[in-house]
Order: sequence, then C-alpha cells, then structure tokens
Amino acid sequence: MHAATDSENQPRPGGLDSFDPHTGSRLERLVFNHRRAVIALCALITLVLGFLAATRLTLNASFERMLPVGHPYIQNYLENRSELRALGNSLRIVVANPGGDIYDPKYQETLRKINDELVLTPGVDRAWVKSLWSPAVRWTEVTEEGFRGGPVMPDNYDGSPKATEQLRGNIARAGIVGSLVANNFKSSMIVVPLLDKDPATGQRIDYSALSRQIEDIRARHEHSADGKTAAVEVHVIGFAKLVGDLIDGLMRVALYFAFAAAVAAAIIYFYTRCVRSTALVIACSLVAVLWQLGLVAAFGFEIDPYSILVPFLVFAIGVSHGAQKMNGIMQDIARGAHRLVAARYTFRRLFLAGLTALLADAVGFAVLMVIDIPVIKDLALTASIGVAVLILTNLILLPVLLSYIGVSPAAAARSLQADAAAPRGMNRLWQVLERFTERRWATGAVLVGAALMALGVATGHHLKIGDLDAGAPELRASSRYNRDNAYITANYSLSSDQFAVIVKTEKEGCLKYQTLVEADRLAWQLQQIDGVQTTVALPDAVRRITAGSNEGSPKWLTIARNQDVLNYGAQQASVNNPDLFNTECSVMPVIAYLADHRAETLDRVVQASSAFAEQQSTPERQFLLAAGSAGIDAATNIVVRQAWTQMLLLVYAAVTVLCFITFRSWRAVVVAIVPLVLTSFLCEALMVALGIGVKVATLPVVALGVGIGIDYALYLLSVQLAQQRVGVPLREAYRRALQFTGKVVVLVGVTLAAGVVTWAFSPIKFQADMGILLAFMFVWNMVGAVILIPALSHFLLQGVGSRATRTAPLAAATAV
Repeated sequence: MHAATDSENQPRPGGLDSFDPHTGSRLERLVFNHRRAVIALCALITLVLGFLAATRLTLNASFERMLPVGHPYIQNYLENRSELRALGNSLRIVVANPGGDIYDPKYQETLRKINDELVLTPGVDRAWVKSLWSPAVRWTEVTEEGFRGGPVMPDNYDGSPKATEQLRGNIARAGIVGSLVANNFKSSMIVVPLLDKDPATGQRIDYSALSRQIEDIRARHEHSADGKTAAVEVHVIGFAKLVGDLIDGLMRVALYFAFAAAVAAAIIYFYTRCVRSTALVIACSLVAVLWQLGLVAAFGFEIDPYSILVPFLVFAIGVSHGAQKMNGIMQDIARGAHRLVAARYTFRRLFLAGLTALLADAVGFAVLMVIDIPVIKDLALTASIGVAVLILTNLILLPVLLSYIGVSPAAAARSLQADAAAPRGMNRLWQVLERFTERRWATGAVLVGAALMALGVATGHHLKIGDLDAGAPELRASSRYNRDNAYITANYSLSSDQFAVIVKTEKEGCLKYQTLVEADRLAWQLQQIDGVQTTVALPDAVRRITAGSNEGSPKWLTIARNQDVLNYGAQQASVNNPDLFNTECSVMPVIAYLADHRAETLDRVVQASSAFAEQQSTPERQFLLAAGSAGIDAATNIVVRQAWTQMLLLVYAAVTVLCFITFRSWRAVVVAIVPLVLTSFLCEALMVALGIGVKVATLPVVALGVGIGIDYALYLLSVQLAQQRVGVPLREAYRRALQFTGKVVVLVGVTLAAGVVTWAFSPIKFQADMGILLAFMFVWNMVGAVILIPALSHFLLQGVGSRATRTAPLAAATAV
C-alpha cells in the first residue's frame, strides 16, 4: 500500500513497510538508522555528566567577578587595591545594646568576644580590622606638652566606673562618633576587611561558609543566658554577607524548579492526555539540564546567584521544542503513520526550524558576552552550553525515543478529533485568529500594535540605569540584610556607600602642598553635591593636627606651606588613621560618603569628579576614578548603559540574519521581527512601571526574551510560508500553520510563562524581577506572533504563492 500525497506532492506518512529508510537527509539517516547507538551514547553521556554535576559542581560567588574589569575606573582600583584596603571587600558588623548603651560592661565584654571571633575567622584581613577593641583605633589630644594619645580602649579596662569614664572620654577625643560609634551611643561598629583568598588554604573565600559563620556568631550572642531576652543585636552588611544571603535564598531554587517541571508536565498532559509522550518531553528537558550542569562542572565554572537561573531557562526552552516534536509525531500517528515514520517526517519538517530557533536562543545568550562583567559572561557561556545540548537532547534524542515509544493511540486520535470537531473551544479561537489575515482585522491589529509601541517608547524613555532602591536591591526590602542596612544608615553618619577618587603621585608626593590643596578642593566640591554626606581625606587630618600643634587655635586650621609642618601633620595622621595614604605616600583617597547608591546620585558624583580630574590632573599628580563600593557601582552603571543599546542592536541583528537565512525573504523577516520589537518596548515600559532599573541582574532579560521569543515566529511562519509557496492562499496557509504548530506555540507560551512566573515568589528580588519580566515577554511574544504575524502577512506576504517558485527552505507539514 502506497502512501497518499498531499498538496505538495510529497508522500504522506504511512506504514513502516512502505517507507524507504534510505530517504531523507544524511543527518536523518545517520540518526534514525542507528537509533540504538544514539540512545546508548546519550545514556553514557548522561551518566558521566551526571556524576560530574553531583561531585564537582559548586555554588559560590566572587567579588572580583562582579566588577566590570575592563572599565578604567575598575582598572584604577585594581592597580591600587593593595594600597586601599579599607575601600575593598569588607563587612560592617554593628553590635547594638537594646537595653542600654555601649558603656555597659556586659555589652563591652560581648563586643570583645565578637571582635576576637571575627579576627580569627578565615578570610579576614586581621591587621585592618577596626573596632573599639582594636589597638589601631586611637585617640589624640593636644596638651601643654604637645600631642598625647593612645588606643581608644584603655589598656586596663575592667568594666569599672573609672575605666568606663576613661573609655567615654577616649571615644569623644577620637572623633569616631558617627563612624565606629552610633550617634545615639547604643551601638558600635566592627569593620572587617576581607582577603581575596584564605592564606591558610590558598582557596578563594567561600562566601556561603563565611555567611554561616557570621550567622552562628549572631545567633550565639544575640541572646542572654536565659535564652529569652536579647543581650545584643547584631546587624551585618557587606558584599560577602549579601552573597551569603543570596546563596541561602538560592537553596529554594530546587523547589521552584520542581514546581516549574510539575506545571509544565501538567500543561502538556492537559493538551495531549498522553502520559508517555509528556514524560519523555519532561525527561529530555531534564537530561539537557543535567548535561549543562555537568559540562559547567567539567569546565571548572561555578554556579552563582545569577547563572543559577539558567537551568530554568534551559528546561523551559527544552519543553518548548519538545512539545513541537511531540505534536508533529502525534498528528502523523493519528493519520495512520507508524511511530518511526512519524518521527522521521517530523524530524524532516521541524529540525531546521528547531535548529534555527535554538541558534537564535544561543545568540540571545551569546550577545551578553559583550558586557564586560565576568559574572554576565559566565551566565552567557553556561546558557550557551545549555542551548547547545538541547540540539542533541530535544531535537535528536527525543524524536528517536518517540520513534520507539510513540504516543498513546487514544491521544493521537483525540488530536485529530479536536481539529475536526465543531468550532468551539480552541477551534473557535483559531477561527478568530484566522480573521487577522483579512484587511479590516489586519489593519486594526497593526494600528493597535503601533499605538502600543508608541506607548512603550514614550514610557520606556524614563527607564533608569542602575539601582533605584536603597539598600541591597538584590534582596527584598523586608529581608534581614536590608533591615540591617536601614538600621546602620539611621544610626551612623557615614554610610557604607563610599565613592573614592584616588590621588596618585610620586613617592612622598602626597605630602606636597599643591597636592594637598588640590585634594582639599576636590573634597570641598564633592561636599556641595546633593547626596554626599561628608568627605574624608588627608588634608582634613593635616589641618586639624596643624591647629593642634599651635594650641588648638582655629587660625591654624589650614594647610601650611611649610613642608616640615605638613610632614609632621601627615605623620601624626598615619598613627590614628593609616587609611588616609599608603606607606610611600604615593596614593591617597579622597572619600565621599553618599546617602545612597541610586543612579542619579552616582551620576552627579561621577560628573563632578571626572570634570575635576580632567582639569587638575598633571604629570606630578593624577586624580583617578574610582574606588569604594559606590565607585564600583558607578563603573558598573556606565558599562550597563553602554551595553544596553549595544546588546539590543546585536541580538536583533543576529536574529534578523537567522530569520533571513531561514525564510529567504526580507518581508518575512519584518513580519517575524516586528512582534519582538513591540514586546521589547513594552517590557521597558513595564520596568518603568514596576520601578525596575537596568542593572546587572535585569540586563540579560530583554536579550533572552528576544532570543527565545523568535521561536514562535520560526515555527509558525515557516509552515505558513511553505504552504503559501506551493499556492495555498494566505488564510488557509495560516490556518494550517495554526493547526500544526500554532496551537503548540500558544501552549509553549503559557508553559514558559508558568515556569518562570514562579520566580516572583523568590526571596531574592532580582530573581522575582526577572521572573515577572520574562513571563511578560514570553506571553506577549506569543500573543504578538499569533496576531501580528497574520496581520502583517496580509500587507507584506499576501502574494508569496504567486511570486515564489523556488522550493521553501523548510518543507511544510505533510499532513496539515
């Protein structure tokens, strides 16, 4: 019995006895004529990579990998990092006395224990730890005999009233109220600088382990002996603690992953009512995730708080492509094809479309490599690895497995019955969508799309670069970290947002009069900027010491021209505050303490600092931006601002090229790209509405949305064009495309959105933001595809069948 032929005069899938296994492309023959070898090879790869993922994969983060290392500001900081210990990676730990003040002897004993435990914590730069119990924290006063000083904590402190009164006086003389001591005297701060590597092991700091140690210290000291009343309250901020909290929050990712898999399985099963095919689609997508994690471990990469989201996306993309393959095989089996024949014909029809779509996904990830931030490059690389393995697991392995297992006969029959049933339910929706090929409906859709795009452009114009919230925007405002940050900001005059301009000179050059004067002018200019709390620099200390050396007369609160006076002032300043310059006096920072790290604040400080540096830098002295946490944030914002436009142009250029290669028609490319552009503008408008800025965490979202969103157009438009090119009218061609791939496009859009929307419940705010934005883009890309593609096709592709005589690059469905 010979197979029937369709409108393209190609054989309709039929029985196995009438199928020639030597037909098809070379790849098809290689795969399906050696099915057992393919399955065995994939099983072996799964075992090996699964073992690597289980034994070598680590979850950590790196301070340096968060830095845009190619930016001049960061290069300046890294070149002088060893001279700027206080401006690097550090923890700020505040110990508060809820029932009294810092002069309570019990409080001081607890503070001493916490200080000692922190000094002995692995990864801590012990020589630079500062607290009331640190010998390096000193006081100075002017007497008739000259300067007198010593450590703030008296050597003979025993908690007695006399020792406590002496401590009170030393704190007042040291001028540390508002920095190391709270303005209300109810708490004090321990500043804990961190090393890049643990000197004992030579390994990078394990931020998760460090965070657990800090939490252990907090838990042991926050309660009194009776375990009921709070002895002290411990508040901790800093990059290491932030990353530790992020990693702790990521432990819940497994739950979201399981929920996403369950939702995807439920949606696909509801569509197919076939257990075996649903299980295969989910299983192959999970295998892809396992392969990806195994390869990441094999290449020596780590999973960090940003790349942890990639397995979600790989799984969702795998489900998307797997559902298309399963749908094609199910329809062919329903028409009487043997499961092997159905698998091979589906492979022929959809492999190139799937490959192009995955390449578009890979492009969406790969363009992130242009962003000069290592953590984003790692995300791009791990995601590209995941997309690459999907080509094997979901485009090759899944059809091979389905060629053995097939689908449920009842489910296959039901799929055809649904297509042939009376126009109700989904069929009624298809009839509505078909009408967008008519001029009236097409015109309305295009006008609405244009209005939405105008709205998106107008609203997106207000999109901000950088953080828009106080505290750590990676976490929710109610998180313990942000509550700790709010407490410290409210009770201390100097914030943790430091912006430092590095003044670099020749050896002993920072002591020269002109250098000190210019540094003092810079400090004064920064103080006039809205958002700057105060500044700290060597000229301030030299000025105070000079006055103190002259009986404290305010007339001497100046920078003297006499070099000996300046040398004496700097020498005295180094005793109490060695952070003001390095040992060679060739590097000194001018530090501005900012009220927040919002983009507007950073922009004002950067503008003023860079203008000053450009005008006043000379061969003898250079003013280099920038160090400190706020300086790093400013450099990151600059890189993100530059990468935002560049990334969008690259991803759209690459997707356009891929679409042109696939469709061989510039008109078809326009039809495919316009819905993506609309969604991108609407996504920017949504970010403005939700108060989400463009930053490291949200930068990848639009690129990913475009790369993944083009899948819809590729699957839908490829079938429509192939039908049109053999003479089928537009409306009928679009109807067939809807029946064959369109309904799965809708299914996939819902599945992808349902998978990522679960992130909205994450305690990590940037995960929640990414989940909301990606879900929005997945849904809108799907809606735009099924509405705007037929509408734009009416105006641009109406005459494809009459004009085109060449064979389409993708064969149409043989049984639609």
